[in-house]
Amino acid sequence: MEESKKKNLKEVVELYCRQDVCVAFSGGVDSSLLLVLACEAAEKFHTKVYAVTLDTVLHPKADLEIARKVLSRTTAIHEVLTMDELAVPEIRYNPVNRCYLCKKELYSRMLAYAAGHGVNTVLEGSNEDDLHVYRPGLAAVKELGIKSPLAECNITKAEVRELAEEYEIPVANRPSAPCLATRLPYGAEIDLALLERIDNAEMFLRKKGFGNVRVRVHGDILRLEVDRDQFFSVLEQKDEIISALKKLGFCYVTLDLEGFRSGSMDIKIK
Repeated sequence: MEESKKKNLKEVVELYCRQDVCVAFSGGVDSSLLLVLACEAAEKFHTKVYAVTLDTVLHPKADLEIARKVLSRTTAIHEVLTMDELAVPEIRYNPVNRCYLCKKELYSRMLAYAAGHGVNTVLEGSNEDDLHVYRPGLAAVKELGIKSPLAECNITKAEVRELAEEYEIPVANRPSAPCLATRLPYGAEIDLALLERIDNAEMFLRKKGFGNVRVRVHGDILRLEVDRDQFFSVLEQKDEIISALKKLGFCYVTLDLEGFRSGSMDIKIK
């Protein structure tokens, strides 16, 4: 990363951290880097950083555990807010604007928490790359006045990982782990039992050495996405993989020949 870009990012974060702030903290690399930078700035100004993690029904189980490992290296005050997104009726059938509805609900809760602690600024970790793909949740971020320093400073995902490695943040190379509803087609009813099976399937595959992995489910068909250079590894372990996934209740197990790609459920979205 260019030194000028890094300097600009630190200056922007310092500007926000001249007062107490809340950081939306999932344990992913973007929010982890943002939290570390915020804590670094807060020490300079003797302010507080509240790391707020949302424990929701639509996110992978491992998120909260990973978040706590990162937190142990910071001075942040951690708060976990639990939430059931499916309590919002419009979300249950996975509409194309699901991410907008979810983010609006989640960040509204976070803003209420912040207000209760006398905090006026909430930061979140969207980066430059997020601005160029289908991310309806960003509209909610903008509407609610949440700040996105990484995107504001045009920091790309690759630069986030580079800077996270420089800071020796343990999740610097952690694959992205978005909301589990992204594994289902738009319009499909979000069934929590199915999401749990999907989560368990992905955890099994990661333990087998697959980093970027998505288990997309279309009715009875499981469409497995992994990086193309791991296709041979899938075929080598196919009997064990098929057995494990069928035990989880999936009828047909297929390998997507296009490989892993973020947002593959969005291809029909204009």
